[in-house]
Amino acid sequence: MANERALFATKIGGVFAAVGSAVGLGNVWRFPYETGANGGAAFLLVYLACVLFLGTPLLLAELALGRATHQSPTGAFRRLAPGTRWYFLGYLGAVCMILIVSFYGVVAGWTLCYTVKAASGALPDFPTFSSGLWEPLLWMTLFFAINGAILLGGVRKGIERASNVLMPILAIMLMVLCVNSLSLDNAQAGLKFLFDPDFSKIDSSAIVSAMGQSFFSISVGICCLLTYGSYLPNSTKLGKSALTITLLDTLFAILSGIIIFPACFAYGVQPDQGPGLAFITLPDVFVRMPGGMIWCFGFFLLLVVAAMTSSLSMLETPTAILQEDFHLSRRKSVLISTMAGWTLSVLCALSFCPQFADELSVFGMSVFDLFDKMTANIIMPVSATLMAIFVGWVMDKKLLRDNLNNFRKDGRTVWYYQPFLMAVRFVAPLCILLIFLHGLGVI
Repeated sequence: MANERALFATKIGGVFAAVGSAVGLGNVWRFPYETGANGGAAFLLVYLACVLFLGTPLLLAELALGRATHQSPTGAFRRLAPGTRWYFLGYLGAVCMILIVSFYGVVAGWTLCYTVKAASGALPDFPTFSSGLWEPLLWMTLFFAINGAILLGGVRKGIERASNVLMPILAIMLMVLCVNSLSLDNAQAGLKFLFDPDFSKIDSSAIVSAMGQSFFSISVGICCLLTYGSYLPNSTKLGKSALTITLLDTLFAILSGIIIFPACFAYGVQPDQGPGLAFITLPDVFVRMPGGMIWCFGFFLLLVVAAMTSSLSMLETPTAILQEDFHLSRRKSVLISTMAGWTLSVLCALSFCPQFADELSVFGMSVFDLFDKMTANIIMPVSATLMAIFVGWVMDKKLLRDNLNNFRKDGRTVWYYQPFLMAVRFVAPLCILLIFLHGLGVI
């Protein structure tokens, strides 16, 4: 029942948790290399437009679905569309998040290792470390254990309390690292790359990449924000919360760019290094700075905190579904969700080991790459499209309007209701279709 469901104790705690869900490695790790690979400032402008017209409406839709029912994703769809199969969308989201957290946990384990090694003053060689057997598994396991311990604390004492601590730490570290990067020689060249657009760099591939990055960064379409929305009290203003989450998520991504690009240009490093930028290129940059290991430690600690805030939301959704659909205790639900993610994460980590690479190759891809491609290019676009269709065409419009109006009694409708409805009915599905076709190599 709705009144028996755990809720966030404070509005700011709920916002911090939702921002933490959105802010993750997609902001601090993926956004800089996507921006670097797609021309810098022009890509950033397209990305901002995609966040506004694609990400924000879908984020608001998820929060509304969760808050309207105060139930897990499957329970929400069962209640809003009884007698239909829409509840399978909740299961699809849970499966997607387990797959994402499995390869996400590998990268998070790398960042945890680099944080500890930077504190001791000696970073590992990344190709040797990542292709090893036991050490990556050890760090990945530690990361999952920390997640499980926090989730066992529940919504208020676990997720909300952790978010109230981790998000301010994340913001402080971002600001400190930004100040350091801006103090470097030739930092202005990095700022020009990030903020002075050259629109000749933009092509259809860059536009679709910007849409995909906005989609990935805010973590929409896979029900984790629906789950967090179900923990929001009815007094929470959904429109304001959605805008706050979007703005903070975007700000964190831009600040990550301000950390990385001035540092790259100050030390003559090309910013289009791809995924290896964080683990190969940037450590070399940081150690060449005065007090380099301190800054290197700060950067990887930043990555760990960002990874933790997102992975909590990924594991919370299957946990909530196990609790409500199968009537398991929270302890058992957390353990099952965490162990499922950890087991698949072991396969992802072992796919980097030469002795297991052939056995863990599917369709010519490693398990790590397979899960990445399958979730980003297939499951997430399909899930987000169905969710947009559900909110735009199936969900009871009075219930939707009441939630967006925050149950105001004067009968007036918030100004953004019609634009929001247009976005989830037409704009978002069309944009997601383009991402889907691009991911499949059709366009």
